[in-house]
Amino acid sequence: MTVKSAVSFIDEHHAFARAMVDRGEFASVSAVVAAGIQKLRDEEAERRAMLDAMAEEVRRRAEAPDEEFVEHVPGDFSRMLERLLAVRRGGDAL
Repeated sequence: MTVKSAVSFIDEHHAFARAMVDRGEFASVSAVVAAGIQKLRDEEAERRAMLDAMAEEVRRRAEAPDEEFVEHVPGDFSRMLERLLAVRRGGDAL
């Protein structure tokens, strides 16, 4: 479904979008805007997945018995997040 909506741009933004259309990268300024919105949606989904993975790991560690405590090693949390996100995306864990 397509919904018409009036949108105002500053000159710089409109010139940028228009140039992309003129170069043949997009069929219309509306298509440029739609691509920008989709990129924001994708980034928001990625951010939410990252925050969910972090919260999940914090909960897991908080609920672990003391004898399962693992010392922090710089970079291990980032690697763990990358593995969780890869699995959520359907890829292989690193």
